[in-house]
Amino acid sequence: MLKIFEPAPSAAPVAKENISKDYKRLRFQVFAGIFIGYAGYYLVRKNFSLAIPDLIEEGFTKTQLGFALSGVSIAYGLSKFLMGNVSDRSDARKFMSIGLALSGLVMIVMGLVPVATSSIAIMFVLLLFNGWFQGMGWPPSGRVMVQWFSLKERGTKMSFWNLAHNIGGGLIGPLAILGMAIFNDWHSKFYLPGFIALIIALVTYILIRDRPAVCGLPPIEEFKNDYPENYSKQDDDQSITAREIFVKYIFNNKMLWYIAVANAFVYLVRYGVLDWAPTYLSEAKHFSVSETGWAYFVYEWAGIPGTILAGFVSDKWFKGKRGPVSIIYMVLVLVFVVIYWQNPVGQPLIDSLALIGIGFLIYGPVMLIGVHALDLVPKKAAGTAAGFTGLFGYLGGALFANIAMGAIVDTFGWDGGFITLVMACVLSILLIAMAWRVEMRIKAKGN
Repeated sequence: MLKIFEPAPSAAPVAKENISKDYKRLRFQVFAGIFIGYAGYYLVRKNFSLAIPDLIEEGFTKTQLGFALSGVSIAYGLSKFLMGNVSDRSDARKFMSIGLALSGLVMIVMGLVPVATSSIAIMFVLLLFNGWFQGMGWPPSGRVMVQWFSLKERGTKMSFWNLAHNIGGGLIGPLAILGMAIFNDWHSKFYLPGFIALIIALVTYILIRDRPAVCGLPPIEEFKNDYPENYSKQDDDQSITAREIFVKYIFNNKMLWYIAVANAFVYLVRYGVLDWAPTYLSEAKHFSVSETGWAYFVYEWAGIPGTILAGFVSDKWFKGKRGPVSIIYMVLVLVFVVIYWQNPVGQPLIDSLALIGIGFLIYGPVMLIGVHALDLVPKKAAGTAAGFTGLFGYLGGALFANIAMGAIVDTFGWDGGFITLVMACVLSILLIAMAWRVEMRIKAKGN
């Protein structure tokens, strides 16, 4: 493991009368750190999608740009899994901050160095690097979440943390509009968010603390008196090998495999809509740059209430069951995808409402699958479990959305692309239903 990421040592225990006060203050602080930090990651993740219409005007095809865009998904899926394992044995404070800073630097290079956007090969390589650094965001966030928040409160806390996706991702659109207004340069879609990401990386480092022990506090299970089944003090042991995590907690975890495969189709829908929305709205629906940017914004921010509702319904109505809520959400996503596809040109309000509907719903299953992965493993394997589901989501779903969607649209038009999205919705529903059924069987046998 790289020395730079080594976990900070445990501090001397704080006085018993100060534990509650310190926990309250630090839990708020570290939550703010991973929230602001992960929102910052999204400021420098999907900039290329907004620049696709500009690059098409430069002479590139959708197939070529889809290939370049795939660099993010390829590297991100692998990084989220492999670097997720490193994060389980690292200091989340350093890990998350450094990854964000490096990702911001890549975007600055793409915006300020002319050769960076001169060929598909160069763009692919740079986006490959960006995807790898992007993979350093979710795993340390998951690590911090399981270290500082107990099992019974984690679902709700994760639903609020997950809003960082929407806030960060939604701000890309307005930032693109602002950059064009200030600099009159489409390259500002890269470098303006990149510089902002560097500032956020510093803020993230200031706020995050890796785990309660580095602040002299007891484990969260002890503080909240909330112990998971089969919990032992060994769950707080930092000395665990990568092989132990992979073999014992990941590869032999049947339920983790089921939700990981289902995640691939959820991500195909998520990014099939998100990555191609600027191009689709521009070409097929004749939206202006400003209209496209704001549509992108409302898609992301609509996920805020949708994600909170998904977490609440899952916890309160379905008693912690994730499958039924995800199925309901994906059925409704299918409805809105069809409306978004079939709505005639000249009715921008309906297009925007359809995007709002998809954005409101799609992040519910994304969040619930992530929470489920954390629940299925001990704390010391949380980053790897999150990375495992992400591996399928990005190398399966997002990568297909990048490469195949561009080629499908070039060959069969937008109708072909939307038929693909409809099929993905159906398959995700079927797989989640299968996973839920198996989970119920396992629980029934256990009782």
